[in-house]
Amino acid sequence: MASPDGVYAPGIANKELEVERPPSYKSNAVATVQDSTGDTEEGGRIGDGTGPHGNGRTIAEMREEKKGFLAYVKTRDFWILLVAGQILALCLTTTNTMSSFLVTEGTSIPAFQSLFNYILLSLIYLTYTFYRYGLRGYANLQLRWGWKYLILSFCDVEGNYFTVLAYRYTTILSATLINFWAIVIVVIVSFLFLKVRYHWTQILGILICIGGLGILLASDHITGANQYSVDPSDQLKGDLFALLGATFYGAANVFEEFMLSERPLYEVVGQLGQWGMIINGVQAAIFDRGSFQTAVWDPPVSGYLTGYTLALSLFYTLAPLIFRMGSAAFFNISLLTTNFWGVIVGVEVFQLTIHFMYPIAFVCIILGQVAYFLGRKVFGDAWKPWLGRNQEKGVSGVGTAKRRAEKPNAIV
Repeated sequence: MASPDGVYAPGIANKELEVERPPSYKSNAVATVQDSTGDTEEGGRIGDGTGPHGNGRTIAEMREEKKGFLAYVKTRDFWILLVAGQILALCLTTTNTMSSFLVTEGTSIPAFQSLFNYILLSLIYLTYTFYRYGLRGYANLQLRWGWKYLILSFCDVEGNYFTVLAYRYTTILSATLINFWAIVIVVIVSFLFLKVRYHWTQILGILICIGGLGILLASDHITGANQYSVDPSDQLKGDLFALLGATFYGAANVFEEFMLSERPLYEVVGQLGQWGMIINGVQAAIFDRGSFQTAVWDPPVSGYLTGYTLALSLFYTLAPLIFRMGSAAFFNISLLTTNFWGVIVGVEVFQLTIHFMYPIAFVCIILGQVAYFLGRKVFGDAWKPWLGRNQEKGVSGVGTAKRRAEKPNAIV
């Protein structure tokens, strides 16, 4: 989720941090890249896919070079994606564990506890955005792109809120099944609005991953885990909340992938923090006011809130890497292993036991993620169809196909 290109990392002097430069809002014939020393180097013409190390080849030409069913699976990018996806799943497991500890301590403030995450994101990424753009550039950003970031942040905040709210009224099994709707939303919206056309192996990979989660749920049913009775009227309300949360999540994922393909990473995350802080703060003041007054405030609670905030902020920092190198669809199937990691943590923390079907389910989900990229070309999902054949409409930053063309030897 660790200091990606274009992201402010205090104390790290890395030449790669400067590649995602602030847009000039003007049409330039030549792409200029400014490094950390203040020097500039002339890259290829915007849209031709060449750069300092492009050897005159366009992105379209490079994309056709390596063919074969395992072309992308053999690349370093694929394994980085696979590992990053599991780090994200571990981050979610950590936030779930911290939330459980908070409830145990008598502190249940779902909206308020997420507020600290948006504040931290703003302190890091919004501060760096101000540094890069200046006051006038920031004002132009708000005028031209502010409304889009407002929509993105609203979907993100409400996705978090309604999903957490759903678990108060419905069963874990029901809420988990409904969360599949987020994957459906991602596929449909990407197909209709971003011109994404899914390869048959991608559909197969998604289905295999869903089958793996089905094995997890089946093992829970066999062992009686997560089974408890709820009031029928409450369950209906909880199911509707879960459906609404999954819809917001899916829309937010696709929208963030789109924004990250055209805008610098630090700008997107910074704006997500800025607007998320405002929306979440208002929502917490309205809905968590009573819970806040009755909550327990002691050192353990402070520690759990800190752990929750750090894990969630790491999640928001690493997620853009998945959206750029992969896609919103791969992002969602990567998170399906969260239940598995939750049980692994629960063995030590909550004295849970591992059913023999859990490792089988985990392997199934990982195999599904591998199958998702079978038959894909060398850039995989980093090549975004809405950016043009040579990604001329996109930004050159960490995880993008344009950056891979310009700097083939870069790690990401």
